[in-house]
Amino acid sequence: MTSAEHTADLDPRRDYPLATRRPELLRTPTGKRLDDITMDAVLAGEVTPADLRIAPETLRLQAQIADAVGRPQLGQNFRRAAELTAVPDEKVLAIYNALRPRASTREELHAIAEELERDYSAGLCAAMVREAADVYERRGILAS
Repeated sequence: MTSAEHTADLDPRRDYPLATRRPELLRTPTGKRLDDITMDAVLAGEVTPADLRIAPETLRLQAQIADAVGRPQLGQNFRRAAELTAVPDEKVLAIYNALRPRASTREELHAIAEELERDYSAGLCAAMVREAADVYERRGILAS
């Protein structure tokens, strides 16, 4: 059974927290199950840093739970975070810094949005960067 098949009956009251109540739904980005991540496995070199990162599927499951309990903004944050798992850490930090008030021009922010869509299929994140550009322009806090 695939993860999508498991989530068809996802119920936050019954299934949250997922790691405790539905661990079969959770995998590392490399495909390991949670119960594969043990101290013995770490000491044997069977667990890599990539195994300790969150998988985008896990974040999407968290988004479903947030939506189901009436927290759509949190759900949207989880979906954007799922997109960002494909973006290198250095790029995420550069975007974070570019989003500081007066750090970027409108054109620079739009270029970041284009890159997010084109290179990482991160449409939700791209939309957020474009929205930030619009808000910064209205508030007069874009770089000159």
